[in-house]
Amino acid sequence: MSAHRSPLLAGLLGSVGRGLQFVNPRVSELPSWSKLAVDALILSAATPLAFWVLHDFSFAEVSAPSLAAATIALVLLKAAGYLSLELHRQSWTKVIFSDLTRLALYLAAVAAVGTVLVVMFSAGTVPSALPLLDGLLTLALMGGVRALARGAAGQGRSQAVPPDKRRRVLVIGAGEAGTMIVRELLRHPETGKKPVAFLDDDPRKQGQRFGGVPVTGTVAQAGEVIAEKRIDEVLIAIPSENGATIRKIMARLTEAKPDIVCKIIPGMYELISGKVAIKRIRDVEIEDLLGRPPVRLDNEAIADLITGKRVMITGAGGSIGSELVRQICRFGPAHLILVGRGENSLFGLQKELEQTWPDVPYTMAVCGIQNASRLRNVFRSNQPQVVFHAAAHKHVPLMEENPDEAIINNVIGSRNLVNLSLEHQVSHFVNVSTDKAVNPTSVMGATKRMVEYLVQEAARKSGPEQNFVSVRFGNVLGSRGSVIPVFKEQIRAGGPITVTHPDMVRYFMTIPEAAQLVLQAAGQGRNGEIYTLNMGEPVKIVDLARDLIRLSGFEPDVDIPIVFRGKRPGEKLYEELMTSEEMSTATSHEKIYVAKAEPFPRERLNQVVDHLEELALEGDANGIREQLREFVAGCNIAPVPEPAQSPVTTEPEQPPTPEQQRAEKRSSERRAGALEAYAN
Repeated sequence: MSAHRSPLLAGLLGSVGRGLQFVNPRVSELPSWSKLAVDALILSAATPLAFWVLHDFSFAEVSAPSLAAATIALVLLKAAGYLSLELHRQSWTKVIFSDLTRLALYLAAVAAVGTVLVVMFSAGTVPSALPLLDGLLTLALMGGVRALARGAAGQGRSQAVPPDKRRRVLVIGAGEAGTMIVRELLRHPETGKKPVAFLDDDPRKQGQRFGGVPVTGTVAQAGEVIAEKRIDEVLIAIPSENGATIRKIMARLTEAKPDIVCKIIPGMYELISGKVAIKRIRDVEIEDLLGRPPVRLDNEAIADLITGKRVMITGAGGSIGSELVRQICRFGPAHLILVGRGENSLFGLQKELEQTWPDVPYTMAVCGIQNASRLRNVFRSNQPQVVFHAAAHKHVPLMEENPDEAIINNVIGSRNLVNLSLEHQVSHFVNVSTDKAVNPTSVMGATKRMVEYLVQEAARKSGPEQNFVSVRFGNVLGSRGSVIPVFKEQIRAGGPITVTHPDMVRYFMTIPEAAQLVLQAAGQGRNGEIYTLNMGEPVKIVDLARDLIRLSGFEPDVDIPIVFRGKRPGEKLYEELMTSEEMSTATSHEKIYVAKAEPFPRERLNQVVDHLEELALEGDANGIREQLREFVAGCNIAPVPEPAQSPVTTEPEQPPTPEQQRAEKRSSERRAGALEAYAN
């Protein structure tokens, strides 16, 4: 018999089989034609069923012509609306309230039109209530089918993780984010998480239930609730809270249960583009513990600066540079000129732009700013109107060992950029500076202060429609050279974590916040000013290390030891955002201040920079340090340590071999060529 099964019978059996597969979580939806068939049956059967109900559950007194006419008319009306709204394409397993509302409105419209037709044309042979009852029955049947499909699919998903195997979740925060995420978890039991309780400090919420989950106490009672409810995981759902609050909560949780798993809903700035969802839950990061309130931006001022303009970003492949690119793209620049020496980082940025901002035109210029001729060609070809200067050597200990490179890249490269910006009538030039430029104890910090001098001098030379400003800020979490990646690598290796000094403190901010404030300062900047950013409270590096160890699931000084190795060359115990001589003035933005810094004497600046360049090309580290100590305000750079004395030898000094002579000659020729190149 099976061999001769008709195509119709095969199709019906296939539909039944697919319907039964609703209990299988791997089957998400029936095909549209199957749903159409079920709905067609409901649309056709609802009208006779309504007749039957209105005639006291009997067809004895029903006029067959009237029944047929009413059925045909109402089915055609319902079918026309059904097909126009494409309700057969509606998901059944993921149906939501708005879908049912749409269905109800469509059937209400059909009932209204049907009632008018019955009153006008039936001559009393059809009950006037028939269209309304027909609509209610259709809604009940179609809605019921969809509810059953969703319930069956949910039941199938829930079977993937047995109830006794699900992780018991405590949610901190019964606000909008917390209640939304609880609903998501209840809707998706396949995640293997079961919300069992809320904690919230709002007294009005105590004892209430949200999504069936009770608020069982305050955050101070976390230890008791974790023990009583046998909590496996804590979800922190207070995205608008600051880092200090998150730190206190984490301290209570780890005190109650050191190995407790903690997750967090990202900060509000991360949720602007989308709703709270399960996929947005992530591990608590060190940025959350140091979290700062979202930056309030004057978008109008930034748009005036960026929109429709040709914008150049140097160091575009770096941490700050690439984030500036992302932020700037939001404001619709006419063209981006992305300058950087690292082709790999520029390539990664290029791929990101193509995917995220395909409509923003850009030019990738693989170019070091110390290459004056190449940089000139980039300016000539692209004619930038706004320049953000984020290119620099920033690693303090490495620049102590390579002061010549710090001068060539940071000082000479910046002078090239400043001069070309003046020459090409750039309207806004923004120099990204650092707190290490204040009373510098390192070559890197001193070179960045020299760049501030160059920008101030450019401001004095600039035209009436030009603005040259600098922006100072402290350490940026996650940036290149940040301690965070180093600490994480040390934890992965089993420790120890190396910290320079127990009293060393630093200011921190996130990369997005730093970039946003740079843009804000640029938008409100006045020519020649140096802006400092409100960095909040400084954080001890050793506390940062301990927090990161705990977030990694270990106990500080037990699982992962902390070792103090002493300050590295050029490092301070603490950083400053301005000198004692510099006075700060508030701006229209609560996180931005103006530092009243004295510029370098005009008549000496170029002379000093030229001399520094000569010393750098000659490799004279001590000479560089002496010049920086003499001319940079508050500079206190240590001299180059004397090399250790070689053991005394009685062997006579040997004359150089012919090969050594040739090598020295080649070296001299290369040095002469370099001097000539930099001079050009």
